[in-house]
Amino acid sequence: MKIYTKTGDTGETSLFGGTRVPKSNMRIDSYGTVDELNSWMGLLRDQPVDDATKKFIIEIQDHLFTIGAILATPPEKELLKNGQERLNISKISDDHVAQLETQMDLMEEGLPQMTHFILPGGHQSVSFCHITRTVCRRAERLAVDLNISEPIDPQVIKYLNRLSDYLFVLARKLSKDLQAEEIKWIPKKH
Repeated sequence: MKIYTKTGDTGETSLFGGTRVPKSNMRIDSYGTVDELNSWMGLLRDQPVDDATKKFIIEIQDHLFTIGAILATPPEKELLKNGQERLNISKISDDHVAQLETQMDLMEEGLPQMTHFILPGGHQSVSFCHITRTVCRRAERLAVDLNISEPIDPQVIKYLNRLSDYLFVLARKLSKDLQAEEIKWIPKKH
């Protein structure tokens, strides 16, 4: 199988199920941003994080591939003619969301209480985590926007929302582990 197909040379691509759409289509932008998020997650996995975190990031990446497949499937193509689901993969579940929450709770046990917003930065790995978090928020916004015009699995939006929270807590944990300074944002008064 060749990587290049030349079928996208005119600015169109195929969704799962064969529907051709412009590459600027909201659905393409949505799952493309999830793909970008997955790449940033890979960069986080390459940072100085413990083995349990690396393993959990791989699980997240697997879930992001699932989300990408869900977003790449328009509602009218979700079922085959015989009524079976076109995507023969596990869906995102409440258990996946709960796993993110459990990991956040475990990380927060060792962190100082947060009293202010925190400026991103302090260490390159922490900055990568914050960038990943903002890409996750963009993916979530695009999924919400797509859901307005074409309903998608609500678990996708829920998972992306919780994942961005997880990434914020992971950034704080990395700051602590790497002994990076957390700079509080304290608004200046005029």
